Amino acid sequence: MDKILMKTPLVEMDGDEMTRVLWRMIKDELLSPFVELKTEYYDLGLPERERTQDRITWDAAHAACRLGVAVKCATITPNRQRVEEYGLSEMWKSPNGTIRAVMDGTVFRAPIVADMEMFPPLVRGWKQPIIIARHAFGDVYKSTEYRVPGAGRAELVFTDRSGQETFRATVSDYDGPGVLQGSFNKDDSIRSFAHACFGFALSVRRDLWFSTKDTISKQYDQTFKLIFQEIYDAEYRAAFEAAGIRYFYTLIDDAVARIIRSEGGMVWALKNYDGDVMSDMVSTAFGSLAMMTSVLVSPDGKFEYEAAHGTVTQHYYRYLRGEETSTNPMATIFAWSGALRKRGELDGLPDLCAFADRLESASLAAIRDGVMTKDLAALVPADARKRAESEGRPVRSVNSGEFLHAIRERLEAAQ
Repeated sequence: MDKILMKTPLVEMDGDEMTRVLWRMIKDELLSPFVELKTEYYDLGLPERERTQDRITWDAAHAACRLGVAVKCATITPNRQRVEEYGLSEMWKSPNGTIRAVMDGTVFRAPIVADMEMFPPLVRGWKQPIIIARHAFGDVYKSTEYRVPGAGRAELVFTDRSGQETFRATVSDYDGPGVLQGSFNKDDSIRSFAHACFGFALSVRRDLWFSTKDTISKQYDQTFKLIFQEIYDAEYRAAFEAAGIRYFYTLIDDAVARIIRSEGGMVWALKNYDGDVMSDMVSTAFGSLAMMTSVLVSPDGKFEYEAAHGTVTQHYYRYLRGEETSTNPMATIFAWSGALRKRGELDGLPDLCAFADRLESASLAAIRDGVMTKDLAALVPADARKRAESEGRPVRSVNSGEFLHAIRERLEAAQ
């Protein structure tokens, strides 16, 4: 069997711990036998970030901008415990935060729905996936923080480029120790976020919801609201109406209540922190964070695909002890398939796009046939389990290697 050829390399960003192990297994079992992989490799594992003083992360981000499509493995964002564990010279920043800052992108996350009967959403009314659009710039992730030691005054001051102070306001008069945080965002990034959301909603023909708390945050959040409305009215209203979809703004607390009561199916645009939290809520309600796709889209059409979960540390420790692990690789497989499909689309390679489709179909088919990792097997309710068994596809949990092999069997059968 001839392998599928690529033209332009993908930017491949390797990662940490159990996901790094799975990364290699996926390439060996599901990719390299079928595709002549062409990648520009960057090791974002924590030891290499330490060795390069995090230069490797910036190089990888700029490579993604240069080549247009990247695929990223999950990485560790170190805390104090990790600094000691890995002997780090510094508590390096989140690689995702760095990459998002360089690409100035929007993160779109959607659950991988294998079988709504086998894995019914925890929110009973949800019948369609909910796509989270997360603004991946600024806010608390780029904030400046200070541990206030004692009594004093905190002020917010703005000085323009000429050196003239144009704004000063008291944040708080402290009568004792406390904390202080300053967050920011920029109009051009908010505009890029809005365009990305409107464009994506049109491409998938789904309603776009946007929510902030502008009644409380009358400058910060209201600026987001006003920019979105301005851009929608000027550039997207006619296209939305022609497509039969709508743009809907509401306060975030009202949005949460409406989302829970809805049937799903919308794109839900959120500020950075809100999107971080709500994407985890949506993925958990649909079954598992390991079943969540994630793609970062820049304003100029660059793409970075990754799994929406962490490095699965406890499984990695068991793996190091030589114990068997049943780690769900689905989100990482879909990161690869998404990147390969996009690369095929951009380079005019229909065979590469078709392979990405077959890879996803084979992965979902394995689960529907009852072959799955332990986290998924534990989610199948008794009635669905009984029904699957009566149909000759009994639910059985397998280790990671066995699951990947089951996918490969179905992938080969579809060739």
